Amino acid sequence: MESIQLSNEQHLLNLEHRYGAHDYHPLPVVLARGEGVFLWDVNEKKYYDFLSAYSAVNQGHCHPRIIKAMHDQSATLTLTSRAFHNNKLGGYLEFTTKYFGFESLLPMNTGAEGVETAIKISRKWGHTIKGIPEGQAQIVVCDNNFHGRTTTIISFSSDAGSRNHFGPLTNGFIHIPYNDTDALEKVLANNPNVAGFLVEPIQGEAGVFTPDDDFIRKAREICTAHNVLLIADEIQTGIGRTGSLLAVCGNCSCEAHCERQEETYIRPDLLILGKALSGGVYPVSAVLADRAIMDVIQPGQHGSTFGGNPLGSTIAMEALTVIKEEKLTQNARRLGKLFRAEMNKYIETSNIVKLVRGRGLLNAIVINDSEESETAWNICLRFRDNGLLAKPTHGNIIRFAPPLVMTEEQLLDCISIITTTLKEFER
Repeated sequence: MESIQLSNEQHLLNLEHRYGAHDYHPLPVVLARGEGVFLWDVNEKKYYDFLSAYSAVNQGHCHPRIIKAMHDQSATLTLTSRAFHNNKLGGYLEFTTKYFGFESLLPMNTGAEGVETAIKISRKWGHTIKGIPEGQAQIVVCDNNFHGRTTTIISFSSDAGSRNHFGPLTNGFIHIPYNDTDALEKVLANNPNVAGFLVEPIQGEAGVFTPDDDFIRKAREICTAHNVLLIADEIQTGIGRTGSLLAVCGNCSCEAHCERQEETYIRPDLLILGKALSGGVYPVSAVLADRAIMDVIQPGQHGSTFGGNPLGSTIAMEALTVIKEEKLTQNARRLGKLFRAEMNKYIETSNIVKLVRGRGLLNAIVINDSEESETAWNICLRFRDNGLLAKPTHGNIIRFAPPLVMTEEQLLDCISIITTTLKEFER
């Protein structure tokens, strides 16, 4: 029986390799089922999920409320396109703009689509409102960013593998170091044609690089002084992941900052959301802004056949309701502090881990080896063997991002798996 099961797993791996594009390097595990914080493979082996589909599954796998909302709506109406109105979009727009404290929302499907949308809005705002000469609007971006893989987005990527040989690349982007407001001030002071500053409040793909506490606040002040839009990409960091509703909230504990503006909340001009906006069951993304910015987009200038469809709208409202009613933001804040405290205790006596960093339940450990080594990959293989799924990023960094529905008991069990596994690699 075991050989039959293993051969079935290998057969599925072989099918992907033979018939699929080789655009990913997945951990060799074939998953078949998920519930809450757990995943099961085709052989019914159970794992803790410590990646959450890159933070798309903040509400846990197959959350019953979100699944019910999807099932109920899918039996009624799924898609009309934007050629007609539907009876769910208006409610979704009202619900979500009030939830995040903005005046308007442009619905899309994927995170990369959301970023492309924000770039188009900011450029047109720059040309028509700020007065930048046509075709000269520029966007400031950060080194080591990750905003997606469309042609425009890879044009300002620092990753050679994402960028090289895909040209001609798109112009109009200025790079500065991440977490460097002096560099931002210098660029904006010397370039009146900058329309926006696109930034991740925490750089996830770069290895959960958490900037100085005042980075976003200073960036906000500089952008305001130079009439430049602050564009926050919260596709991975938003919706409770970092222990605040948004990472730009800092340590803000409120659930609706439109009602309680706390000092740590830094309001962007454009907010990009995706991933957990649907609880991981359907592609939904959004760009939020106030009317003075959003209204530069007129009929026929941007949109999507699927964006704002009744199925996605219904799912997103339920997914956001789950975050609030189950207090998942607060849970992420509490468990994140516990995770970093316990990992720092381990690091005190470890020679394999150099650093733990993060906020809420978005964390990473830096392995004491070069980026070119396979140590982090081999550690993740052993995590898998020991019942926990995680993935390296940037070679020697392992990102940890479990679903926010995790309990303290489950987290402590995971910490035990992680530290026990790491000890196998100590020198």
